[in-house]
Formats: sequence, structure tokens, C-alpha cells
Amino acid sequence: MIASDDLQARWWNLEAKLVERFGKKPDLETILFLIGVQELGAINPKFSKEQKQELMHVAVCSLLVPSGYYELEGRDKDGWPHFKQLKQMPVMNPIEQEQFLKDHVLLYFDQNGL
Repeated sequence: MIASDDLQARWWNLEAKLVERFGKKPDLETILFLIGVQELGAINPKFSKEQKQELMHVAVCSLLVPSGYYELEGRDKDGWPHFKQLKQMPVMNPIEQEQFLKDHVLLYFDQNGL
């Protein structure tokens, strides 16, 4: 319980920083989108729905690189990163999946000084 309490406190702290920066509280999907845009390295004022989903996929893969689940294979001609899955994800219920992702989001922000 203590570990999940610590995760929640760290998550609230991140949310507060993002509210300060963007003016409103983002949900996990929005945070994944922002990480995807950061990893793409290009800002497009109008991403298609499919591109937004791809950006969230880029974010998840990028988040899981440090844990050894994915590695960056390279970028395509348009600059989009492509990843290779190295190991299977553990089986988790939806709450565990969300906590797993949140923990990796927090690590990402810590490592990138954001």
C-alpha cells in the first residue's frame, strides 16, 4: 500500500506541474500524447486521429525502453521512431496497467528534467 501511496503522491505532484505549465489538468492519455510529440520531435498543428494514436504508441514504447521491453530500431523517412519489442509485457489487470504506465511516465519526466 505504501508503494501505491508514494506513486499517487508523485503523480499528483507531476499533475500539479503540468497544470502550472498548461493551465489545466491532463489525463494519462493526454500525457502520453505529449510524450509522443516530444519523442517525435516535430510539432504539427493538426495531427490526424490515426497520428494521435501512433503518437501515444510511440510514447508507450519510449516509456518502456528503460525497462527493457522495447528498443528503438530507428526512424522512417518522415522522422517517426520505430521500436522492436524485446520481451512480453507482464499480465496485469487494468489498475495495475495504469500504475505501471504512471510509474514509467514519472521515470520519463525525472530522466528528461521536465
